[in-house]
Formats: sequence, structure tokens, C-alpha cells
Amino acid sequence: MTVRVLLVDDQPLVRAGLRVLIAEAADLAVVGEAGTGAEAIRLARDLAPDVVLMDLRMPGTDGIAATRTISAHGGPTRVLVLTTFDDDEHVHAALRAGASGFLVKDMAVDDILAAIRVVAAGDALIAPAVTRRLIAEFARRPERLTPRRSLAGVTEREREVLTLVGRGLSNAEIAAELVISVATAKAHVARLFAKLGARDRVHLVIAAYEAGLVTTTG
Repeated sequence: MTVRVLLVDDQPLVRAGLRVLIAEAADLAVVGEAGTGAEAIRLARDLAPDVVLMDLRMPGTDGIAATRTISAHGGPTRVLVLTTFDDDEHVHAALRAGASGFLVKDMAVDDILAAIRVVAAGDALIAPAVTRRLIAEFARRPERLTPRRSLAGVTEREREVLTLVGRGLSNAEIAAELVISVATAKAHVARLFAKLGARDRVHLVIAAYEAGLVTTTG
């Protein structure tokens, strides 16, 4: 099955480079390009791509606002942010806006293509070490954690699973830690998605920090 990608960047040369890279992958296809956030919103609605590869800094409607609108639509399209490593504040805002993950612009080509496939498949922990670093910084900001997220309706076992997700563990690692099957771990994670209204694992990680289950020191 071909993953349909919408490229969003205000620099035509960047879009051209990405288009060439993606064209070389048999299972990926560029279905549209946008140079502004407003154009991205329109094309996401009209083309219903699997993944929007979204730049953040653009004139007019920026990538964060575009991500928020596309994610709020409720369709299957997922947003994968493309940004620089030093742009932490924008990445935090993008995750809160509904982005399913992010890429660093200097990542290897194969990693960029793999990240698109991972997000299209429904996961979001791209470059886990970088993701944890960014979300740890996000968690250190007091204004982001007030009030703390309520875990009403979440069972004690689900709290344990959420804590481990917040620490960056995979389903297999969670299963080993709690001495349960991988299938059971996946079932717990799926229930957490439903109970917390999370789109993917990135947002479960944020929820774990917001609920105080994980700290930057533990």
C-alpha cells in the first residue's frame, strides 16, 4: 500500500529535495505541495493524504496553526513536523496542536523515509531519544502542567503502563517490565488511547508528564 504524502514548506528548494527523495521510495508518493499553512489546510482537506510533512515557520498561517486545524478535523491524516533541533518551543506547541511526531531537518534520508512510514502506520515515537529530550523540557515548564491532567477512569494497572510509556518503553519492554504478554500490554495502551483521548504514543508520553507519573529525574 502506498503512503500518500503532502509536503508543506515555504521554501521551494526544500520541497523539491523532499519530493525527489520520496519519489525514490516505491511505497511512498507525494500527492501535493503547499508553501503556506492555509494552503496546507486546504490540500489536506481536498486530498486526504496519509501524512502531512509539515514545516513550522511559514508566513501567514504557520505550521502550528495548520497542524491544529488539520488534526481537529478528525480524519485519518496525520501530521509529522519537520523542524530544526533547536526549535524546541515550536515542537512542544506542535505536539499540543495534534502533531503525531517530528523530524529533525538534518536526519539521514533513510530515517526521514522510515519516520513517514512509522507515522502512517499509527505510531509516533520518532527518534525516541530526541523525543524524550523535547518532552522532558516540555515537562519542566510549570505553565504547561497547570492544572495536572486528570486520570479519572484509568485503572491502577493502566497507570503503571502509562508511566512506562512516559519513560519511552515499547510494548515489548512494558510487557517484560510488568511480566505480562505483549498482547496484554498493547491492549492496555489501546485503552489508554481511548480513555485519554490520545492520538498516539507521543500524546500518551505528554499525558504521563502532565499527570505527574514521570518526572525529568525519574
